[in-house]
Amino acid sequence: MLKRLARLLPGAGRATPPATLPAGMRVYAVGDIHGRHDLLQRLRERIHADACAQPAAEMHLIYLGDYIDRGPDSRAVIEQLTEPPPAPLIQTCLMGNHEYALLGFLEAPEAHGGWLRYGGLATLLSYGIGPVDLGTAAALAALAERLHEQLPEHHRRFLRQLDTHRVIGDYLFVHAGIQPGVPLRAQSPLDLMTIKAPFINSTKRHPYRVVHGHHITPEPDIRPNRIGIDTGAYASGRLSCVVLEGEALRIIDTR
Repeated sequence: MLKRLARLLPGAGRATPPATLPAGMRVYAVGDIHGRHDLLQRLRERIHADACAQPAAEMHLIYLGDYIDRGPDSRAVIEQLTEPPPAPLIQTCLMGNHEYALLGFLEAPEAHGGWLRYGGLATLLSYGIGPVDLGTAAALAALAERLHEQLPEHHRRFLRQLDTHRVIGDYLFVHAGIQPGVPLRAQSPLDLMTIKAPFINSTKRHPYRVVHGHHITPEPDIRPNRIGIDTGAYASGRLSCVVLEGEALRIIDTR
C-alpha cells in the first residue's frame, strides 16, 4: 500500500537529473598545485594534447587555487599561470586559502604569521628569501617587506585579481566548497576558500554539483553532489584534472 501511495505522489520516483554542461562545451578543472611547477607543466601538456585531439566549440581550463606553498617552486607556478593558456583554452584561476594567506601576510604580517608555518616558508625560498627570523613582530614585518620587494608586480596583480568561484552549466567551481543550505550569493568568501567538515560530510544535493580542491584524497573523490580533485600533488607527485563534458566526466593526471 505504501509503495502504491508513493507512486501516486507528484514527482514520486523521479530521479534527480545529472549535472551537465551546455552542448559544445568542455571544462578541464585542475586541483591544488602547491609549488609543483614540474607537475603543472606535465599536466598542461596533457590537457593541451587532449584538447587538440578532441576539439570542442568552447573549452575552459579552471585552476582551483592553492598554487603556492609546500612544494619547491611557487614562483615558477605563479609565473606560468600569469601567461596565456595554450590556445584554444580559456583560463580561469580561482583563489585558494594559501593565496589568501599570502596576501594577508603582506598586509598584516603579525596577524597572518601562521601562513609561514603551513607552507609559506617554501614560497619565500622560491622568491629568494631566506633564512628567516620568525621570533618577533618586527622580524615578521621585515620579512613581509622583503616579500613586497621580491614579488613581481604582475604576480601581485595576479593574486589580487583571483576569483572565489565560477559557475558553468550545472557546476560550481570553487577552492574548498560551500556551506550546505546557504544560497551561493550569501556564501562567505572565507568559507569558499577554507570550509572543511560541514561541506565534506554533507550528502545534501546542492544547487550545483561542486568541483573543488582543498581536501586531499588518494584518488579523485567523485560523488553525486561534489567532485574533489586534490590528490596531494606536492607530496604524492599526482596532480589531477577532471574533464567535464555534457553529463560525462573523466580524469587526466600526471602519473
